[in-house]
Amino acid sequence: MKKIFLLVSAIFLATYAFAARPKDERLFELRIYYAEPGKLDALIERFQKHTTKLFKKHGMENIGYWLPIHNEPNQLVYVLAYPNLAAREAAWKAFGSDPEWKKVQQASEANGKIVNKVDSYFMAATDFSPKIRSSKKKNRVFELRTYTAGPGKLDDLQTRFRNHTLALFEKYDMVNIAYWTTIEKEKVQPKLVYILAHDSEEKGKQMFENFRKSPEWVKVKAESEKNGVLAEKVESVYMRALKFSKIR
Repeated sequence: MKKIFLLVSAIFLATYAFAARPKDERLFELRIYYAEPGKLDALIERFQKHTTKLFKKHGMENIGYWLPIHNEPNQLVYVLAYPNLAAREAAWKAFGSDPEWKKVQQASEANGKIVNKVDSYFMAATDFSPKIRSSKKKNRVFELRTYTAGPGKLDDLQTRFRNHTLALFEKYDMVNIAYWTTIEKEKVQPKLVYILAHDSEEKGKQMFENFRKSPEWVKVKAESEKNGVLAEKVESVYMRALKFSKIR
């Protein structure tokens, strides 16, 4: 009985904290770069020595930079923040025409281009996302998770995260870093995107297994899905932060 009371109290306090926290109104952008074969190190070096500084110069906030642990696609994953869309458009225009950037780009691509493809996703912070803080902890791994909700189920999915899931994640030693929803075209349902931190990939997978089997989660999941499954698809990518990332 005492354990149940403590769990209920923790969930109540977490829910109250999320409700009381002012929502982060910034525009976020998740960007995924696919490096040309053999060019990933050159791309990382360009970001570390030049690109991140030029982003900051033009009013773009560097949130975090990661490499997938299992990186067959040769990806660099990062998140930027802007005051709003107009500021984002102005910043990228200024960055693209900056003589310093043009010089850096030309020098770094003297032996051929280093980026094959770029995926970009605009995102808005959820009202239950923790405040994003810089962290220099060593050797953590991060997990980028993307949920595709069933038709019309996104609000219910977010309610479950807001009222239950985040607190249960913390109980099972998974650190909530940030939560967003993608900004989509009209009539396209957004996706829920979030990042967790774990001690290791193995620990993260074990904690998720413990979480899924816990009586608290089994009950919450069953009650929340009386009218159908909330998440139709879940994608997970384990990543390591680059040494120049604000979040490590």
